[in-house]
Amino acid sequence: MADAKVIPFGDGERRASGGKAAKPKSKVNGRRAGQLAPVPEQGPTPEAEEPGVPGAPGEPQEAARAPRTDGGLERRLAHGLSFLRRRVTGEYEVDDFGYDQELTDQVLMSLLRPVYDKYFRVDVKGVENIPDSGGALIVANHSGTLPLDGLMLQVAVHDHHPAGRHLRLLAADLVFMLPVVNELARKAGHTLACADDAERLLERGEVVGVMPEGFKGIGKPFSERYKLQRFGRGGFVSTALQAGAPIVPCSIVGAEEIYPMIGNARTLARLLGFPYFPITPTFPWLGPLGAVPLPTKWTIQFGEPISTDGYPPEAAEDPMLMFNLTDQVRETIQHTLYKLLVQRRSVFF
Repeated sequence: MADAKVIPFGDGERRASGGKAAKPKSKVNGRRAGQLAPVPEQGPTPEAEEPGVPGAPGEPQEAARAPRTDGGLERRLAHGLSFLRRRVTGEYEVDDFGYDQELTDQVLMSLLRPVYDKYFRVDVKGVENIPDSGGALIVANHSGTLPLDGLMLQVAVHDHHPAGRHLRLLAADLVFMLPVVNELARKAGHTLACADDAERLLERGEVVGVMPEGFKGIGKPFSERYKLQRFGRGGFVSTALQAGAPIVPCSIVGAEEIYPMIGNARTLARLLGFPYFPITPTFPWLGPLGAVPLPTKWTIQFGEPISTDGYPPEAAEDPMLMFNLTDQVRETIQHTLYKLLVQRRSVFF
């Protein structure tokens, strides 16, 4: 079957008028200006009988005021149908980690963007500190009971970086053990939080995100909000040193209050195989409604990158150097958190 012919926007009006151009105004009904008009004959004139001329006698006047058709809807529909065709036929690409960039850009980001823009109203600062090219390691604080901060961080880099970079997050084992969540995480570019995967991504020039606090940060009680937990043994620093990638500290304010964790049902958590089972002012008392996060106001700030390419290859095996760099990154994030907390007017505004 032959391809359908694409009709450019605006041709519909020219066809409706029979392709005739507007008549010059130097003559009136075929006579020069100032010449006496003949007595009109009875009956309709040929010009009045011509169909499709806007404003002709006997024609509805609404036709002359018909609005133009917006081509944006047609374009979006065409893109959507093309996307579905590629999904059905398998004509799309994923990398060796399972990352599906097309699905992430067109579907996952579109679903997360309203939450980012309208619900949490995220302000982004210092995104230009992420390099325009080459590998970089973003190290951020972790909080909020559920890992929504990682998803909002991914949208921030995707939508606001001037070079349009994509963030590849390192996630905990539990993420890849859950059905459905496992597949979505892989499609969105997340991978296991291990040194091998992180180093491979950095060497390929990707922007990698890590939250070293892990479950200790995301599951801490509300009374310890914005107090950074231990950053592990500095494995992320060793990975950055081996790849020669800069470390970009990142501070996130607003996530701590979305689910104020006032208790932890440890026995239930062990039975379910979770690191913690949160109790908040609304969950589990309100059931599914209690799982709706509070609409807090967020700020994400990227700090000045810490260069690692000046160190020798054996520096990754120096425990004192790793400790000092880890402490430097942690203190930078903590200091920025305090500064942002002082600057914000309210938790919700």
